[in-house]
Amino acid sequence: MTDRAPVLVWFRDDLRLHDNPALTAAARDGAPLVCLHVRDDTGRRPPGGASRWWLAQSLRALDAMLGRHRQRLVLRSGTAATVVPALARETGAVTVHWNADAAGGGIDETVTTALRAAGVAATVHPPNLLAGTTTVTTRDGGPLRVFTPFWRKLRGLAPPRRPLAVPRLAPGPAVATETLADWALEPTRPDWAGGLRNVWTPGEASARQRLADFLATAAHYARDRDRPDRPATSRLSPHLRFGEISAAEIFHAAQFATDNGEAPARDIEKFHSELGWRDFSYSLLRHNPDLAARNLQPRFDAFPWRDDEANLRAWQRGRTGYPIVDAGMRELWTTGWMHNRVRMIVASFLVKHLLIDWRHGERWFWDTLVDADPANNPASWQWVAGCGADAAPYFRIFNPVLQGETFDPDGDYVRRWVPELARLRADAIHAPWTAAPLDLAEAGVALGKDYPEPIVDHAAARARALDAFRSIRS
Repeated sequence: MTDRAPVLVWFRDDLRLHDNPALTAAARDGAPLVCLHVRDDTGRRPPGGASRWWLAQSLRALDAMLGRHRQRLVLRSGTAATVVPALARETGAVTVHWNADAAGGGIDETVTTALRAAGVAATVHPPNLLAGTTTVTTRDGGPLRVFTPFWRKLRGLAPPRRPLAVPRLAPGPAVATETLADWALEPTRPDWAGGLRNVWTPGEASARQRLADFLATAAHYARDRDRPDRPATSRLSPHLRFGEISAAEIFHAAQFATDNGEAPARDIEKFHSELGWRDFSYSLLRHNPDLAARNLQPRFDAFPWRDDEANLRAWQRGRTGYPIVDAGMRELWTTGWMHNRVRMIVASFLVKHLLIDWRHGERWFWDTLVDADPANNPASWQWVAGCGADAAPYFRIFNPVLQGETFDPDGDYVRRWVPELARLRADAIHAPWTAAPLDLAEAGVALGKDYPEPIVDHAAARARALDAFRSIRS
């Protein structure tokens, strides 16, 4: 053990060792390290149930990775502006490194001020975004509200920095730590996380393997990414949400796949643009901290939403009578994840077919998604609802039957998640109420008993939604 003062590394939403700018900088001079994670929900939106489950697994994985480098992860709860300086004093650390909060909100400044008041240096590194610390704005410095020019301007910048290797880590002093059991992040009774455990392995190693597996089969990403019946998407979103892998590493690995002839440029460009949407969403959140609560378009404040608890519950439980909607909601409940095309379909159904406020849906996703992201989640809900930035027009109302027939043409996705319809023919599975009585009987389906009748008629719901929209246009 060296007599040098230790350096404190604050891991927040960057639960990884590879390509971690704060960790690399802290370890550069060989000083002993103290690795800290703070449970602090003050000033931040408390995570939902599925996110808490993921966080517990991710912290275990990070601690195990650190253990291979003779390190341990110190867990402390409380206000970061109090906890971080207190641990610096306790360990004699003279410097603290961390990666900036992509959402802004002032936490970096608050902790920096508290550290400097305690005589401790603070170094804040770029957040986990493609643009790093560069703010993509209009010419006069305002926020860009449309994605296409935002992405064009972001792509015009220098590429993201090259990923950083895991540095050599010098062990630091022994420090008392809280435990994950103390934090009670995981469900006990009832234990609803069995489906999550069956599908996901949180942690940095799993994230990097998932990226490699995706890039090995990404040749038809642009063509198949909207098909929930095919394994065409990366499923990296929860790993990226918790910083188990960096946006820069994903970007460069994908670019290498193109440069190496392993994936067509158009597929990788489309994949890159999805990372760009994440940057765009964080730009919106930085400029609109209440993104999850307030319509970005104020005219929607007067929208005549319906208070319908029964229909909201039917939607949450996957009992709407529209198979593609129900399949998505059941996938979400079981696995904590849902295919992005289906997210748009179920969100449109809630907001436009049922006229239920988008904030109810956003909150349900926040609690049930393992990738519930403070920027992507509300930005995407506002996009579908028509009240956000670069929003889909409200009058664009998805027909859930046509969406199912287009993107799940053989019904395989529905059969997986709505097994009571598994024996229906493909030409009826997305609209079982249109099937002949004999076909329903042969498939073992009694509508209204085995599977619900549609809770709304599409044509009538569409007309009602357009009337509601006209009421705020005037």
